[in-house]
Amino acid sequence: MSPLRILFLTAGAMAAFAGNSLLCRLALKQTGIDAASFTAIRLVSGALVLWAVARSTRGAQAGQGNWLSALALFSYAACFSFAYVSLPTGTGALLLFGAVQALMIGYGIWSGERLRPLQLAGLALAFGGLAGLLLPGVSAPPLAGSVLMLLAGMSWGIYSLRGKGAGDPTRVTAGNFLRAAPLAVGLGVVMLLSRSASLNAAGFCLAVASGALTSGIGYAVWYTVVPALKATSAASVQLSVPVLAALGGIAFLGEPLTLRLVLASSAILGGIALVVLQKRAAPAPASGGQKAAH
Repeated sequence: MSPLRILFLTAGAMAAFAGNSLLCRLALKQTGIDAASFTAIRLVSGALVLWAVARSTRGAQAGQGNWLSALALFSYAACFSFAYVSLPTGTGALLLFGAVQALMIGYGIWSGERLRPLQLAGLALAFGGLAGLLLPGVSAPPLAGSVLMLLAGMSWGIYSLRGKGAGDPTRVTAGNFLRAAPLAVGLGVVMLLSRSASLNAAGFCLAVASGALTSGIGYAVWYTVVPALKATSAASVQLSVPVLAALGGIAFLGEPLTLRLVLASSAILGGIALVVLQKRAAPAPASGGQKAAH
């Protein structure tokens, strides 16, 4: 794969992952769709696209997903959507990314991985930035939405950890989407029966775009390019996703760029960068690259 193609595909994948946050927030803020319906349409459309991609390609490995991973995927998607009812785009993406990385780093420590002094400093910096973002104040994000997004990040972290070594990533993701879709449809039916569901054409189209394009196609592109990236590059390039999401929220939704968000982003992303880059620089062989958070 040529360097130009690697650059193009990587940029496209990161834009797609940031687009998930932007499309969800846009749909829930400016259309009449509810969070459960958005989740159901996103997962169903994503499942269809990933199934088509998996059928059209012959991966070197087999893989079909499983119900436990599908449950984690559903938990991520549902919490993600309900969190974006109240959270600004950039704040939500930052909380999601921070929670995913914190869980995966914590799992590494629990598994016996020892952190270097710079990694410990980075971890402290990241948690300090997260605490600063959530402290009460005029510009503090809504607590309920923040908790839901942190749960979404933890769910995606669990999903990513369960996916390591599970087989061909595209096939496994397609299988998990196909299993998670009925769960999301069930949630939508519950909301419909409780008369809390709402749907319109604009919201439907944004949900389909989130599932088919920024989720389905985005994941397929990422899994295509990640084998060509160095482990350090694959991990560090994901730091751009919350930044891209915040810029999208400012450009398309008129969301303000607060000093709190800037400082928290710098601390969280900078701290995670210290942990990840130092880990990849260690002389001992590192484990496989982390999955993206979107």
